[in-house]
Amino acid sequence: MELDSLAPGEFAPKTTYLNTASTGLLPARAVAAMNEAIAAAAAGRPTDMFGDVEAARAAYARLVGVPVRRVAAGASVAVYAGLVATSLPEGSEVLVAEADFSSVVNPFHVRRDLKVRTAPLESLAQAVRPGTALVAVSAVQSADGRIADLAAIREAARTHGARTLVDVSQGVGWYPVDAGAYDYTVTAGFKWLTGPRGVAFFTVPDDLGALTPVFAGWVAGERPWDSCYGPVEELAHSARRFDESPALFSYTGARHSLALLEELGIERVHAHNTALADRFRAGLAPLGYEPVAAPGSAIVSVPGLGHRQEELSRSGIELSDRAGNLRAAFHLYSSAQDVDRLLALLSPAR
Repeated sequence: MELDSLAPGEFAPKTTYLNTASTGLLPARAVAAMNEAIAAAAAGRPTDMFGDVEAARAAYARLVGVPVRRVAAGASVAVYAGLVATSLPEGSEVLVAEADFSSVVNPFHVRRDLKVRTAPLESLAQAVRPGTALVAVSAVQSADGRIADLAAIREAARTHGARTLVDVSQGVGWYPVDAGAYDYTVTAGFKWLTGPRGVAFFTVPDDLGALTPVFAGWVAGERPWDSCYGPVEELAHSARRFDESPALFSYTGARHSLALLEELGIERVHAHNTALADRFRAGLAPLGYEPVAAPGSAIVSVPGLGHRQEELSRSGIELSDRAGNLRAAFHLYSSAQDVDRLLALLSPAR
């Protein structure tokens, strides 16, 4: 198994960077494209960055296996979770996982006329019941890397007539995602997709999911440039009706980040990342540490070590402290040497 960086010419971190679950590194090609676009805009010669939005949308559709017409382009997971929340009738029951990331659950809590019910991630499928309108869950938990049993959740939701909203922010880019298996999926683009902040993608069913595009602006029109004034006469016939006005420079970068992932292939990235995570788990055992059980995940969270995060950062290793846990996240620019350096610094004998 190759355990060196998968794209050494694209990334040159000055630290041992194991913090993709917070923010991914930008590849050189994305940085160059954004710099060129910014320079052109500053010189009064702006480029067609709307073309970058469409290229990024198409690349993301290919990564998650849905037609491009089912992909909306925006900037925020919370905005799209909020869009789904606004679509639910008063009194609807929404089932969420305990301690899931706030962006995917809070929009339902702030609607006081909804019934939000919480269950442990491991028993979420069993908690779906008649009358559940929606199950909202992250595919991979941000705090500790646990992977949801999405197949069981999907089947339970179908059995009881519930829709599904899956936040794939901590999965897509390293974990194979079939967005077509769920009613709605949403992701941030600045983590495992290695894009800039300001990029998010939202997928909907072919029937557009009975959603009302409550924040639709001119970009949501079937002919955007003819929709700049007054009410939009004709909304886009595709998921583009749910587009937010795009952060264009960010999408210029995202286009190139997604191209790199397509070139490498998600299967290859998945194998690389999980091999490194397994190496880290195996190395923790002799040191007397037991990570949160998250088999198959590229995220490893170690209870009781969160207080070491600042010290490790001063030593040139970037990780996260989440609820007292030390969280390491291994991605395509990580290497076996990165794992071994972290393990050496965590050794009690040091």
